[in-house]
Amino acid sequence: MADVIVVGLGTMGSAAAEGLARRGATVIGLDRWAPPHEHGAHSGGTRIMRLAYAEGASYVPLIRRSWELWGELQSRAGQRLLTPHEAVTIGRPDGALLGGVLETVRAHGLDHVTLDRDGLAKRYPQFRPADDEVAVVDPAGATIYPEAAIDTCLSLAEVAGARLDVDVQVTGWRATASGVTVTTSAGEVSGDKLVICAGNGAPELLRDLEVPWRVERRLQHYWRPHTESRFPAWMWNSGAGVTAYGLPWQDPPGGVKAAFHHPTRGEQAEVRAWLADRIPEIAEGDWLGATPCWYTLTPDEHFILGVHPAHENVVVAAGFSGHGFKFMPIIGDILADLALTGETAHNLTLFAPARFAAVP
Repeated sequence: MADVIVVGLGTMGSAAAEGLARRGATVIGLDRWAPPHEHGAHSGGTRIMRLAYAEGASYVPLIRRSWELWGELQSRAGQRLLTPHEAVTIGRPDGALLGGVLETVRAHGLDHVTLDRDGLAKRYPQFRPADDEVAVVDPAGATIYPEAAIDTCLSLAEVAGARLDVDVQVTGWRATASGVTVTTSAGEVSGDKLVICAGNGAPELLRDLEVPWRVERRLQHYWRPHTESRFPAWMWNSGAGVTAYGLPWQDPPGGVKAAFHHPTRGEQAEVRAWLADRIPEIAEGDWLGATPCWYTLTPDEHFILGVHPAHENVVVAAGFSGHGFKFMPIIGDILADLALTGETAHNLTLFAPARFAAVP
């Protein structure tokens, strides 16, 4: 019998297990695979941290707190989990990506630099924007190492007493006022509270939320440029619904990352063709390979996060829509708050788990 059962030990589940165990809860964690792995959203060696957030100004308080918690997690682990550097967003000022970034920096008075085409050419000459494109430079960027972060959280959770059962498939769950029971390929597990961080398993395990989920495959491509330019983290919306992104050289996994965030296409030839006119240093370099990951998207691409609307002893975290990893430590903290006390100091209105069930 556990105080809390955590279903899914990837990005958010590993952070939740670590936070709960650190607070003294008896934790049983379950995962279909052995995280970190290539079956979810976290694989690929690197993720972007950014504060000037196109997805909405309401995310900024969570990112600020997440920055602090990344530092605390690194201290507990004695291991580097991220490298700070600039993050650059490129696009047209009236486009969704750059427009969202500009709205966010104005709403919060964030430190940033706006550059026209010539200004960007001086700072990062490898980028070739169109005449009507501009860039916003965010000094609060970083490269995060997802596999190392998940390994760290799982190791710290076990040290704090958590029991982590991997290669165990969860097939269902039920909750009553007296507790929760999770059905698995290895039998049933019982506890007082349940935290569901099921990743691309959310459409099956959280059917009752009536979210019209989309699970989509993405390819992350790695390249060896024939130059030694200094790359920041970057995101670039070029219109026609195409948003690409990239990260500086990291070894491992090796190479500069450049890939499509939207839409779902993104084979090597397509990405190289997109890069040819915009970042030719990468396009003319060597393709080193690709790693898949899986986005679990909600219709509005905001998270599903909070207490289950029908069960006060069940907490859910899902639908991170391809932009959740930077929030890993703060989401873990929030999940521990909700599981242990039913409350959190953070505003979760945007992420209400029942928001789609109420739509006719």
